This record gives sequence, structure tokens and C-alpha cells, in this order.
Amino acid sequence: MNKKFLISWLVVFVASMAGGFVVHVVLLGAGYAELPNLFRSDAESQQYFHLMLLAHIIMAGALVWIYQRGQENKPWLQQGARFGIAVALLGPVPLYIIYYVVQPMPGSHVVQQMVYDGALMVLLGILTAFMNRAPEQPAQSAET
Repeated sequence: MNKKFLISWLVVFVASMAGGFVVHVVLLGAGYAELPNLFRSDAESQQYFHLMLLAHIIMAGALVWIYQRGQENKPWLQQGARFGIAVALLGPVPLYIIYYVVQPMPGSHVVQQMVYDGALMVLLGILTAFMNRAPEQPAQSAET
């Protein structure tokens, strides 16, 4: 692990936590509140917050680790967006479909989960690519 990896991990972790709050508390919170038999209350959830932190720490580290190993010499923005789309299609999109099959969730809520968490993964992919972009190369003169 080098300094760039650790800094990227920390930044992606913070962004993941903030994005998760926006998605699951701000955007989807009312929908979760309508399903008290499927989800823990806010008070009960707080007892498990350390596991939420652990999950985001693991996810952020994995995002940076995988990205750094597959990084190509291509523009970071497109590479990050493509990486985020791949992660969304590997993670939240199929998981929410599976949850829909085994939990009596409203279909519209599941679609919102997939869209919002998918968008968050794309943003995290872009952030990961930005944090790990190649250093700017000085302009080459025509004489070299």
C-alpha cells in the first residue's frame, strides 16, 4: 500500500458514506419508513452503525484496489465512468433485483434503489479515477 492508495481509500470512503446518506436517508428514507416490517428502526439501526462503517471501508478499499490494478493509459473521466458502471452492474443493480425476489419490496422502490445506488457507484468510480489519474505531463516541444 502506498500513500496514493491510502489517500484514495480515505477520500472514496468519505464520499461513499456521504453518498449513502443522501441516497438512503434523504432520497429513499420516506420509502423505507413505509416498510417497518422489512427494515430496522432508526434507533435500532444505530446499534449496528459500526458495521455500516466497516462495509463502506471495505467497499472503498476494494474500489481503489481494483481500479488501480486495471487502470489504463486513457482519459481518467471516461475510465472512471466506465469503471463505475461496471461496479454498479456487478453490485447494487443485481443485488436489488435479488432482494426484490426474496423481500416484498415495492417495485418502484427497488427501481429507485438501483438508479440512485447505480448513479452513486458511477460517481465513486469517477472519483476513484480522479484520485488515481496520471500526473500531468509537461508539454513536449516540437524539437524533442
